[in-house]
Amino acid sequence: MRTIDRTHDAAASSWLGSANTPGTDFPIQNLPFAVFRRAGSREMPRGGVAIGDEVLDLAALSRTQCLEGLALRAAQSCAAPVLNDFLAMGPVAWRTLRGALFDLLHTGEVATAPSHVETVRGCLVPQSEVEHALPVRIGDYTDFYTSIHHARTISRLLDPKGEVPRNFQWVPTAYHGRVSSIGVAGQKFRRPHGQALRDGSTTPEYGPSRRLDYELELGIYVGAGNALGERIALSRAEDHVFGISLLNDWSARDIQAWEMAPLGPFHAKNFTTTVSPWIITMDALAPYRMPWTRPAADPQPLPYLESASHRAGGAIDIRLQVSIETHRMREAGLAAEALSRTSFSHHYWSIAQMVTHHAAGGCNLQPGDLLGSGTISGPEPAEAGALMELALAGKKPVQLGNGERRSFLEDGDAIIFHGWCEREGFNRIGFGFNHGLVLAALSQSEE
Repeated sequence: MRTIDRTHDAAASSWLGSANTPGTDFPIQNLPFAVFRRAGSREMPRGGVAIGDEVLDLAALSRTQCLEGLALRAAQSCAAPVLNDFLAMGPVAWRTLRGALFDLLHTGEVATAPSHVETVRGCLVPQSEVEHALPVRIGDYTDFYTSIHHARTISRLLDPKGEVPRNFQWVPTAYHGRVSSIGVAGQKFRRPHGQALRDGSTTPEYGPSRRLDYELELGIYVGAGNALGERIALSRAEDHVFGISLLNDWSARDIQAWEMAPLGPFHAKNFTTTVSPWIITMDALAPYRMPWTRPAADPQPLPYLESASHRAGGAIDIRLQVSIETHRMREAGLAAEALSRTSFSHHYWSIAQMVTHHAAGGCNLQPGDLLGSGTISGPEPAEAGALMELALAGKKPVQLGNGERRSFLEDGDAIIFHGWCEREGFNRIGFGFNHGLVLAALSQSEE
C-alpha cells in the first residue's frame, strides 16, 4: 500500500500557473501518465504527464540534463509508443520518477535551478493541441463483476425474486474480455448487431441492439507482473498495480440476456470498450484511502483475501459522475446533463482483492494487462452506474432537462465519465474525462 510523502503536500504549488487553478484535475499532486502526440501530426506517440493544462513530454525531457539515475531511465522508458516497459520497472521506479517530476515542477525549482525551469517549460505541449493513443499495449483484459449494489438491482430487474449468485459474496467474479476493441476516449462506435429474444417471441432474431447501455467502471492497469504459477499475496497486490483510469464497458442488454447462459457475455460486450487516456497512479491516490468494510451479517473473506492492513485502508474514495449529451443537446448548444454520481468506496471487493484472486490459481499477470472493476453503483438509486438501473430496465425512463427521455441509449448519444478524489487536508485530483459516441448501426447495404 502506498505511503503519503512530499508529493501529496496540499500547500505545494507549481511554477506553471494552470496547475494551481482551483478545481483543476491535474495539480502538481496528481501527475498522471498517458501516451500522446500533437493532433494531426505524424509524430511518434510517446509518454507524457499531465500538469495543469499542459502535457510534459517525457521523451523530450529524457534528452535534457534535468534527470539522472533511475528517474532518467524511467523517463527514457516512457519515450516509447506504449508505457509497458515503464510499468514493468515496478513501484520503486514509478515513485522515483514521480518524485523527480514533482521537484522539477515545484515552485521551489524556480529559485534553486532556474535553468531547469526553462528547460522543462520547453518540454510542455498544450493539452488542447494533442491527441491520445492507448497508454499501453494491453495483453489481456479481465472484467470483474464486484458491486453488490449493481448485482442486486440487476438480479431483481430480471426476476423480482432474484438474488445475487451464491458465490458473489465469496469470490470476486470475472470473465475474460476482448482486447482488440478497446479504444481511448473520444471513440465513436457503431451500434452492435446480435441475436436477441424479443418480448413475446420464442425464436431469437438477428439485428441491431435495441437496449444499448453504458457501465461505469475503473480500468486497473497491471504494472510489474508475476511468474506463471506464482500467487500474489494480498499484502503485495498493489505493488503489481500501476494505476487507474475510467472505463466504459458498453453493453447490449438485449443481446446479453439471450447469450449469457452458460458461459457469459460475448457479442453483448465485445464490440467496444472505452478507457480514458490518463492513468492516475496508485501513489497519487494514497491520501484518499479509507477502511475496507464488509457487513457483519455477510460472509467474511477467506484468509487469502483478508488482512488487518487491508481492513484499515484497502478501499479508495474515488468520486464518479456519468453525464449524457444527446444529439439534440449538441444541436441546441446545451451542456451535457448529469445522470448519476457515486463512489468506488461502495464496492464490495477491492482492487487488491481482485488482483490477488486473479493470480490465486497461478495465472501470470503481465505489464499492461487491464482489469475492469465491474460496474460501480452505490446503495441509492441515484448512484447507479448503468442506465438499465436508472431506468429500471425501461420501466421508468430517465427524464432529461430538454424534454427527452431515455430507457436505453439512442444513436447520437455521447456518454461522459468524470472522476476525482478529494479529502480535507489534501488537494483535489481528477481523472479527466472518458467520453464515447454511439453511431447508428450499419445497414445491410453498408455491410
